[in-house]
Amino acid sequence: MATHFDPGAAAPADSGIFGLPHSPEEAHVVLIPVPFEATTSYGGGTSEGPAAVLQASRQVDLFDVETGRPYERGIALLPESEELRAWNTRAKERAQIVIEAGGVNPSQPELQAAADEVNQLCEKMNGTVYRTAKHWLDQGKRVGAIGGDHSISYGIIQAHAEKYPGLGVLHLDAHADLRNAYEGFTWSHASIMYNVVKRLPGVKSLVQVAVRDMSEEENQVIEGSQGRIRSFFDATLQQKRFDGVPWNRQVDELISLLPEHVYLSFDIDGLDPVLCPHTGTPVPGGLSFPEATALLAGVIRSGRTIVGFDLTEVAPDPEGGEWDGNVGARLLYKMIGWMLKSQRA
Repeated sequence: MATHFDPGAAAPADSGIFGLPHSPEEAHVVLIPVPFEATTSYGGGTSEGPAAVLQASRQVDLFDVETGRPYERGIALLPESEELRAWNTRAKERAQIVIEAGGVNPSQPELQAAADEVNQLCEKMNGTVYRTAKHWLDQGKRVGAIGGDHSISYGIIQAHAEKYPGLGVLHLDAHADLRNAYEGFTWSHASIMYNVVKRLPGVKSLVQVAVRDMSEEENQVIEGSQGRIRSFFDATLQQKRFDGVPWNRQVDELISLLPEHVYLSFDIDGLDPVLCPHTGTPVPGGLSFPEATALLAGVIRSGRTIVGFDLTEVAPDPEGGEWDGNVGARLLYKMIGWMLKSQRA
């Protein structure tokens, strides 16, 4: 770390993530920005999530009461890829045709052609994220991704599942994301966990938390998974709370279903939408910020190791408000802090 760095000083406007001076080579934690939201089917704006989180992160105090000084290990955000942005622009244009038509239709080949092009661009995005994550994992770094919509998670989960075969995914989300090719898009944000469990044998288990919006088809996927997918629905979690079950005891129960190595896949809409009002598909309910951080703490309390993560669906206020980016940046710092703490436990 540069000798002149003062963690208590105001961060310059052009500084790195959290105002830090580290290069990716110097940092222990490398973050991949993925400005991609091709298949967003409701609200948009998540492709601006990485930039919003970066800007808000410079206001985060670097000493954390729970996790200490995560910044000392070094944290760096890679530059945004102009190629990814170009793919996103094209894919959004083509996807909109399909979304407005209500999905692909066998009688309209032009819709299938548009969906096929979106799928090809999504595959390119997946490949880029996978190769980038693998490169930095091979350098001994801890790697995270910042989206973008939740579809961006596939490549980085793939890289971690190869490095840590048998890992578990802890998935915070308002949605189950277990739809098969939603609206005709193989790599839809609503299909991310379907693709993970169907295509990545290195993922041993998927534990979902705070789900409160899903289809009957998705429920059948959960029930037919023979325990590989365990979903803790928001209504059930809240009912237990109403009955007096402490949150930490609920956390212990769900963490017990995960293997030693844990990957975090956090969609910001898993939180109460008061905390993320501009996310693409907000749903009433969800976790408070302290409940979410207690979930992270529970992983470490159990003796498990967080090996990587993604944070997705942060969408800045189109009117310029910074609340969504602020919450996203603070959740990101907590995720990094608990990940690093888990490695020392």
